[in-house]
Amino acid sequence: MKLPGWKELVNLGPILPASTSKEYKTGDWRTFRPEIDYSKCTTCMFCWLFCPDSAVKFDGQKVYIDYDYCKGCGVCAAECPVKAITMKEEEK
Repeated sequence: MKLPGWKELVNLGPILPASTSKEYKTGDWRTFRPEIDYSKCTTCMFCWLFCPDSAVKFDGQKVYIDYDYCKGCGVCAAECPVKAITMKEEEK
C-alpha cells in the first residue's frame, strides 16, 4: 500500500501567521528606562545588537530607544563601551 503524498493530504485547518511582539506594546512593564547621552555615544551599535527586544532603533545617523517595546532590562546600558546609556527610574 502506497501512502499519499503531501499534495493528497486532507486540509486540516488554516495555517495562522506567526505572532510577533510588534503586536503587543510591552514598554509599560518596565521600572527603569535607558537614556542615551548623545555627547558620549559613538554609534558603535552594541546597544542595538544586544537588545533582546529590538527596542533600540537606528535612523541612519543615531540610535534611539523605542519605549513602546523597551522593557528596561538594562542590557543596552551594560554593553555600552563608553557608558553613554544610563538607566533611570521610570516616572509614572
